[in-house]
Formats: sequence, structure tokens, C-alpha cells
Amino acid sequence: MIQIKDLSFKYGKKEVLNHISMNLDAGKIYGLLGENGAGKTTLLKIIAGLQKPYRGDCIVCNEIPFQRRPSFLSRIYYLPEEIDYIQNDYSAFHFADLNAPFYPNFDWEKFKKVLEEFDLDGTKKLNKLSHGQAKKAAISFAVAANVELLLLDEPSNGLDIPSKTIFRKIMAEYCLESTCTLISTHQVRDLENLIDPIIILDNRAVLLNESLERISEKLCFTLESAIPSDALYAEPTLGGYLCVSRNNNERESRVNIEALFNATMQHKTSIYELFKNA
Repeated sequence: MIQIKDLSFKYGKKEVLNHISMNLDAGKIYGLLGENGAGKTTLLKIIAGLQKPYRGDCIVCNEIPFQRRPSFLSRIYYLPEEIDYIQNDYSAFHFADLNAPFYPNFDWEKFKKVLEEFDLDGTKKLNKLSHGQAKKAAISFAVAANVELLLLDEPSNGLDIPSKTIFRKIMAEYCLESTCTLISTHQVRDLENLIDPIIILDNRAVLLNESLERISEKLCFTLESAIPSDALYAEPTLGGYLCVSRNNNERESRVNIEALFNATMQHKTSIYELFKNA
């Protein structure tokens, strides 16, 4: 679906991405994590064809995104974090009337069902809605577009806690099994039961691009009364310490994505080498 090789990007003289390589497959919901400034939004824009790589290759659906061909654009949908483009003097239904023709597989019934799941009235003017309500309308259209590649930048920002639960349900229920979904997020806990595989991006490397199953084979997430000497990462929590260690004894544990991210940021080289050499 997506092949990225030796990709670099600059804003003027400032290098944001440097020799990034990875492949993404159809039928998965990837979580794209990284520190501020790591280039997550820039990478999404390159994949969507909104930015041109400084060097290297980005091939999406067998096309070069920056050429912006209709055959490419009709197969992808990019939902940015800021949704000013949708907050105009017309309703969600009118927005869909105007934009659905660009997406051959757009499903009106799905659009109405997702709006209903969000308890959103599709006849209300979008510029009269709160930011969170408008975000729901934008997500509803993105899901109903039925594209091959769905790019979501911080989709849970602006949603209240009940809406975040509904968002996870919608993504799991309504996204096509053939769609490659890439979600950039800082709100790891909002999406912890949704995203798999996990990509952790550093502007000079893809530190991790692995399934949760693979991560749990190599790392162990445990609650300990004291911090083990071999722990890669530990944080105090109720009842002791949440620890991340190498899984040398083939123990089974549930991956804590937030702890995984923190461990990776503290031990970039060790985590990278652990999975690279696996």
C-alpha cells in the first residue's frame, strides 16, 4: 500500500525527516507516535501528496502522491487536525453533497449511520457547531468515503470522553477491512485498544514499526513492587511500578502503549536494535 524509502524533508534549512524508510499494508490501523517536531504531520502530508519530499521515494497505491492525479486522490482521504475547511455556512449533508462525488465508493448510508452514532444532526450548519461536533462531522465523512488509504491527524483532539469511546467503536466497526488507516496521535490512551501495529517516529529514524503481538514477544510489561535492575523503563503507579523490560523469559503481558513510547524515547538505540535484529 505505502512504500517509503530514504525519505527526507526540509522546511527551508530545517531538516524534519531524514532518511525515513517503512512499508505499510492494507487492512491495518497503524498508530503513528512521536515527540513534538518528529515530523508526524509532515509525513502524513507527504503521503497525501500535499508536500514534496526533499529526497527519497514515497509510493502510495502504486502512484507518486505529489503528482496529485485524480486516480490517486479518489483513493485516499486526509483528515487534518485543524478542520477549518469544514466549518462553513452549510450542513454536514450539504458538505457531503459537494464532496462525495470525488469518492467513487462513498457510502451515504454509512455516513448517516456514523452521524447517528455521534448523535449529530446532519442538517445543522457546521459553523454553528462546537469544534468537537464539527470534528465528528469530519470523521463521519472520512469514514464514509470508503477509501483505500485513510490518514487521520490527531482525530480524537476536541472530542469529549464519551465521543472518544464512540470514535473507537466507529473505527472498528465501519472502516473497511481492506483500508490502510494511519492515525497520528499524542492521545495514546484514547486509541490504545484500536491501533495495531505501532509506529514510533523519530525525525532521523523509524524507531519501531511492529504489531502488538511482536512487541509483546520482545518486551515485557509488568507491575512490580520495586524497579528491577534490568528495567528499560519504570513509572510509579498504584500498587508499585509499571515496568518495561526485555522479555527474555517469554512471559505473556499486555502492551501498554504509553509505557512503550516512553521506554522507546529513553532508549532509542536499544529499542531500534532489539527489533531490527529480531
